[in-house]
Amino acid sequence: MKSLLTIALLIISNAFMTLAWYGHLKFSELKWFNKLGLISIVLISWGIALFEYAFQVPANKLGFKGNGGPFTLIQLKVIQEVVTLIVFAIFTLIVFKTETFRLNHLISFLFLILAVYFMFKK
Repeated sequence: MKSLLTIALLIISNAFMTLAWYGHLKFSELKWFNKLGLISIVLISWGIALFEYAFQVPANKLGFKGNGGPFTLIQLKVIQEVVTLIVFAIFTLIVFKTETFRLNHLISFLFLILAVYFMFKK
């Protein structure tokens, strides 16, 4: 149960972080957003990223073996990176219609899945 909750929190966390890091590239299509300076955009992104931390920190605390969770620190990091790339890929395909998903992307995801497999192999 802790492992599923940890992964769910990481997915939510990464959704907010992806929006904070890359959302402004799409928001620039809005007229009012184009009037904002870089400082304003950074502050908006920080506001969104605050929600990322609200989910990321509990995910790590709950999931870390040292706190009674199921994952080592290295395993948590690998899971987090895979979740980040999957969330980013989905976000990109949904929000940015000009991006395409190619065979080389699929192959790279396969290698990420293999990385997770080897991370958990004893």
